[in-house]
Amino acid sequence: MTTFNGMRFSAVAACVLFAAPAFAQSVSETCPAPLRMADTGIEGMGDLSEAFGPFAEKFEEITGVELALYSLSNRTAAGTALQFDEVEFVFAGPSEFVLFQQLAEMDVLFSVVRPSYGSSFVVKADSDIMTMADLKGRRVALKDVGSTSGHIFPMMMMAEAGLDPMSDSDIIMAGDARIQVLINGDVDAMGGGNKDWNAVRRQDPDTEYRLIGQTETLPGDPVVMRATLPQDCRDALRATLQDNADELWAALTATERNADKFIEDDSFMSFDTDPAVYDIVRRAYEVAGIALDD
Repeated sequence: MTTFNGMRFSAVAACVLFAAPAFAQSVSETCPAPLRMADTGIEGMGDLSEAFGPFAEKFEEITGVELALYSLSNRTAAGTALQFDEVEFVFAGPSEFVLFQQLAEMDVLFSVVRPSYGSSFVVKADSDIMTMADLKGRRVALKDVGSTSGHIFPMMMMAEAGLDPMSDSDIIMAGDARIQVLINGDVDAMGGGNKDWNAVRRQDPDTEYRLIGQTETLPGDPVVMRATLPQDCRDALRATLQDNADELWAALTATERNADKFIEDDSFMSFDTDPAVYDIVRRAYEVAGIALDD
């Protein structure tokens, strides 16, 4: 296996530690009420409440300020809502954060850092594809358009290997079928999240597979915070939530949707995430030749 050398990001780098000042003012004294939060991956109030109901309740208990869940149709609408102060927070992915930064200045309330979050390329062990460069002229399955680990960074990995992903390989956006098309032999390789590497071997235990490329840890999923919130409000929020991080994490992952998405070995909430760590995502779009608003 060759390790993707274009990436030198780690979970440790995601957490830039600052000395935390003492905050005399509480969240309720410094922030507007209610505070409103949306999620780029959920449409409809029913699904949003089902996923984040316990989190919203715990947030209000901890801060003394209601967290109102706000339904939006897509990430473009979420960015606009942040830009024009219609919401205070959006639970997003790394790609959405850099997209939102194009609209206005953004901040990060906290991020969910998953040490195993990254991208991998997988082939069957008997394949003659030995390196990323060998994907030239081959049929390759990726995940969904815009997926950070299943599309953007795999395209960057191909570009870093000297390929033009748009013309040198036959890219199939296979979505949820990406693992099965590799198992069936419908494609020569699959690029996706690191979880896919484990899923392939679990679903097809009688066949041997190997990695030909893998990134290091990607930036975590941020709760994007509009920077037009007063600084003392943002500071108080981070300090208060960090002091109650264990309770907040338990509430966030209490629902089936969020447990499936966020619970992994050693995953944690970082309240010291420097927005600059997402610059690598912006670079991935540029190297892969993909517009951020695609």
